[in-house]
Amino acid sequence: MSLIDVIDLSFSYEGSYDEVFSHVSFQIDTDWRLGFIGRNGRGKTTFLKLLLGQYPYQGNISSHVEFEYFPYEAADESRMTFEIIEEINPRNEDWEIFRELNLLKTDAGVLYRPFSTLSFGERTKVLLAALFLGSNRFLLIDEPTNHLDTEGRRVMAEYLNRKKGFILVSHDR
Repeated sequence: MSLIDVIDLSFSYEGSYDEVFSHVSFQIDTDWRLGFIGRNGRGKTTFLKLLLGQYPYQGNISSHVEFEYFPYEAADESRMTFEIIEEINPRNEDWEIFRELNLLKTDAGVLYRPFSTLSFGERTKVLLAALFLGSNRFLLIDEPTNHLDTEGRRVMAEYLNRKKGFILVSHDR
C-alpha cells in the first residue's frame, strides 16, 4: 500500500476566473478503486491530467507509484495487437493476457490481428487488460465505457470489481 498525497491543490485554466480546484487536500490509497462520476466540465479528467503533470498547478501532489493513463495511445495502430500489449507491458507472460481477456469475455484471437482492425470496444478491453498487468502502477481510467454496449458495460463493471489501484472517470454509473 502506498499513498497519493494531494496538498493544498489549486488549479484554474489560463484565462478563466473560475477555479476548478481551490486549496483541496486529501490522500488516496493506491489499493483503492475510485469512481469520479459526473457531468462534463466538473474537473474529473482535469484531475487525472494534474496527476500526470500535464498542467501547472499550485500545491503539491506526491506519490511513490507511476501513473498510467487510459486510453493508451498506440503509436502505430497498424501493428499487431500483441505488439501493442508488449509496448505497454513488456514483462507480461502470454497466459496473463489470455486470463485477462477471458475475464473481459474477449476472444484471444484479437491478439493476432492488426490493432487498427479491432472494434473500439475490443480496443478498450485489450488496452485495459494490458494496463492492469503492470505492477507499481496506479491507473487513471478515463471513460472506458464510451464504446461499449450494455453487455460490454456489465462485463467491464464485473472486471473492474475484481481490480484495485485505479481512478475511473465516467458519466456512466
